Amino acid sequence: MPDDHAADFHRLVLPAHLNHYGFLFGGVLLLWVDEASWIAASVDYPDCRWVTIAMDKVEFRHSVRKGTILNIRCREYRRGTTSITYEVCVHDTRRPEIPAIFATHVTLVNLDENGEKAPIPHKAG
Repeated sequence: MPDDHAADFHRLVLPAHLNHYGFLFGGVLLLWVDEASWIAASVDYPDCRWVTIAMDKVEFRHSVRKGTILNIRCREYRRGTTSITYEVCVHDTRRPEIPAIFATHVTLVNLDENGEKAPIPHKAG
């Protein structure tokens, strides 16, 4: 069952993360969201082998420029027998008054050593 625990990750937007118009590449943000979700699941359930199977919606709500410090918050949303879903919200840490830049649900599945779906053990801690 989901709890109120959330994992926070921060990323600094650097020139290498920008497109030719000076804005953050969407694919870079998706990489960071995927990575943060995987880390959150791996910390919560360290005995699992997680792979991402779904991201439910991809909609970028605000542009992001160089020097922005992003907060990526992952909160367990739903847990199944072999998969877990995290609610992920991305905010500009210096502009808390604006809504999330990006929000989605990321679902990961636990695999055994043969690459087959495996049950999720009880949560660590």
